[in-house]
Amino acid sequence: MGTIVFGLSRKGSCMASTMLSFELADVRTQHNAGAKLYHEFLRVPALSTGLYVLPAGGTDPQKPHAADEVYYVIAGRACFACEGVTIAVQTGTTIYVAAGEEHRFHDIEEELSILVIFAPAEVDS
Repeated sequence: MGTIVFGLSRKGSCMASTMLSFELADVRTQHNAGAKLYHEFLRVPALSTGLYVLPAGGTDPQKPHAADEVYYVIAGRACFACEGVTIAVQTGTTIYVAAGEEHRFHDIEEELSILVIFAPAEVDS
């Protein structure tokens, strides 16, 4: 669960903020406790966010999504194909994929840890 951050208003009184923060180590622990490749850790109507981990030599089973998405590669190396175009990805690569486009990671050389952001929130399947 995220940390709710409290702040001071300009008048000095404490008020709740709509900001949440997440530590990667905590998200990884939650991910590892589950039996799935993808662990969602934030969902609001406008977006959802999760950690997607694919092992070296593994297969990416995903299908096109109903929402736009952004991938940020936290760690690892692989290739990524989208609608017939393939690129190499590594730590620090950011990818945008429009809703409905066929895409997947492949030739995974090193375990991939990927921050995934769906907008609007991905529909549960």
